Amino acid sequence: MTEVRLRELRDEDLPAYWQHLTDPDLQWQAGMTRDYHYEREAFDAHWVRIRANPRILHRTVLADGVVAGQVASFDGPDGREVTYWIGPEHGGRGIATEALRQLLALDTTRPLHAGAAADNAASLRILEKCGFVVTGHDRDEARARGGGEVDVVLLELA
Repeated sequence: MTEVRLRELRDEDLPAYWQHLTDPDLQWQAGMTRDYHYEREAFDAHWVRIRANPRILHRTVLADGVVAGQVASFDGPDGREVTYWIGPEHGGRGIATEALRQLLALDTTRPLHAGAAADNAASLRILEKCGFVVTGHDRDEARARGGGEVDVVLLELA
């Protein structure tokens, strides 16, 4: 069984983050991407902002001591939200689910919100295993899928 642990971000984690965030298959799966998923300058500026904001609870996800991804909660337009990103080599092993569970123990704010591309069954399953329930649907920019929009499932943890 894989040991999953969260810890604060270290500078040496950023190369793994960059590798994960720029993976085209993961980008397509997520559907919703931003400039920092494609441009190194935007990526670096994004992490300066994340690290400077005390309202963002961000953690590096370690799987058996190796950087497997990241998980965070932050203030979004409709309240507190969660996000996570796990590298492709770590998928399908329950790492994201356990990382999110650990984050939910650290951030006890409720409700918490999340969104996932409607066709991202793995992400929706992770959120539902952690107690999130579907509250609605929306659309968002689908840059990773060549433009246009993607259907998004909105979820909440009460």
